[in-house]
Amino acid sequence: MRQALFVPPGPVSLAGFDSAATPLAPAGKNGKPKKLVTDGDHLAGLQERLYAEATAGGTRSTLLLLQGMDTAGKGGVTNHVIGALEPIGVRYTAFKKPTDEERAHDFLWRVRKALPEPGLVGVFDRSHYEDVLVPRVHRLLSDEEVAARYAEINAFEAELDGAGTTLIKCFLHISYDTQRERLLARLDNPDKRWKFNEADLAERAKWSEYIAAYEAMLHACSPTFAPWYVVPSDSKRYRNWAVGELLRETLEELDPQYPNRDLDVEPYRRRLQPPN
Repeated sequence: MRQALFVPPGPVSLAGFDSAATPLAPAGKNGKPKKLVTDGDHLAGLQERLYAEATAGGTRSTLLLLQGMDTAGKGGVTNHVIGALEPIGVRYTAFKKPTDEERAHDFLWRVRKALPEPGLVGVFDRSHYEDVLVPRVHRLLSDEEVAARYAEINAFEAELDGAGTTLIKCFLHISYDTQRERLLARLDNPDKRWKFNEADLAERAKWSEYIAAYEAMLHACSPTFAPWYVVPSDSKRYRNWAVGELLRETLEELDPQYPNRDLDVEPYRRRLQPPN
């Protein structure tokens, strides 16, 4: 999955990425797609091994970054994929508009505070990239300032990689029409209207500017040690399954191991026997 979805070096045009595609989705004998199911038990087992490894001094962690337009499905991925993991092994952070305190610091200050500790799977619902994308679209940063922030992000992610944090950066790619359908669905369902935000329509009016900003981001910040993956997300089921596969492949490659504890178990077995 990583090979199928990663962003190759060079300029990026999202027009070349089909948001409705389903690469590597398994098909049945009739050629139709099978039901896409994330193996939650396998993911949970891999995560447990990563967590257990850290109890014996391991320093490794993973960090899943989810970026995308409004309604792209960052929350859906979190519920479906991360929901299969043990909460104790997960650190989830949703980045909102910076607070006054956060604006008083460097833009990476709040990100550093949310990094996963060894043994954890970290999840960023939006991320440090939000502090470049939105200011760029709203012309709050010059081109030089945008370039400087991307250079700082590359150095920051290299630092994370060197410290043992493996990044999985997912751009959840949806079409303009799909976003409209999802926004309308929120309006049509009284139980979903709480999710609707009028400000989303103002951001939607800047769709082409956001596309250009995302293309620049994918080009500027996809090094070999922390590449971006463009996840087709018009299909919610495929999106969830694909991100789950990216996480599975990454954890399998890390191959965390349970600590080899040299323990004489017999005395403890005897103490746990029922009384005569």
